Amino acid sequence: MKISDILSPQAVKVPLEATEKKAVIDELVGLLEKAALIDDAATLKKVVWEREQQRSTGIGDGLAIPHGKSNCSKNLVMAVGRPANAIDFDSVDGREVELVVLLASPPDRTADHIQALGKISRLLSDPKVRQAAFAADSAQSLYQLFKDADK
Repeated sequence: MKISDILSPQAVKVPLEATEKKAVIDELVGLLEKAALIDDAATLKKVVWEREQQRSTGIGDGLAIPHGKSNCSKNLVMAVGRPANAIDFDSVDGREVELVVLLASPPDRTADHIQALGKISRLLSDPKVRQAAFAADSAQSLYQLFKDADK
């Protein structure tokens, strides 16, 4: 699986306008809706937010990967955003979040969902990649970073 298969340039935003966790999730889902990658934004927002309330997806090192499963799309879809300023995401390490990657998949694609989460985590566990993502000054440069990671 390639990240470029599930990430569209229209689903990347730098900087995000939102300044708190729920609004960030809503903004990223909105990008997926605007790009016509999902057909039920309200349900996806609800599913991802419910998952977030069970346990924070702030995985540490300035990253959050909110995710959920919904019939809003037939395929895995991803949206990425860099907030203008780091935000509180109730991360496991207490650090504020500088990059948010939202992943959504159909309920029947559990294995692909887990594989995608692992690929995103592995990619962003590289300090050089993570710092480049935090420093991205445009949606295009952030998208290109993810696209190049597939090579």
